[in-house]
Amino acid sequence: MTPAAAPAIDIDAAIRRMTEELQPWLARNPVMIGIHTGGVWIAQQLHARLGITEPLGTLDISFYRDDFSQVGVNPQVKASNLPLNIDDRHIVLVDDVLQTGRTIRAALNEIFDYGRPASVSLAVLIERDGRELPIEAQVVGEHLRLAKNKHVKLVGGPDKLELKIQEAR
Repeated sequence: MTPAAAPAIDIDAAIRRMTEELQPWLARNPVMIGIHTGGVWIAQQLHARLGITEPLGTLDISFYRDDFSQVGVNPQVKASNLPLNIDDRHIVLVDDVLQTGRTIRAALNEIFDYGRPASVSLAVLIERDGRELPIEAQVVGEHLRLAKNKHVKLVGGPDKLELKIQEAR
């Protein structure tokens, strides 16, 4: 894949919008969980901006993917960490990009291996077209329309986030 110019999206402004939209969720004392890697970066910022005192959970869904047999193990598998009991808790699941819905499906499978939450709400920085599964984000930083042959990736780490658009060959 070759990088292409990313559309002009103000990531900080998108995270501010997400923070404002998530304010009502605080009354439910949510557990926030980020999906590695970009979702964790976004979740770290939201967690701090919202002043959530519960520890931030992280998920690596590599072993839960439905295409695991085709693509193999991600060479940078990270440990999942849900530092508290999630039974009957309200979960805010955070990811960087929602496209097909397959990553979120895998994350839900993993979450339910840890327990049975009262609810799961999805917050994503970027929602783009191309859904293959009936999964919808409740909180979206920015909507993005791209051709099917383009892929969005969040890079740069937690302190210097940047969107990259990659085009499949």
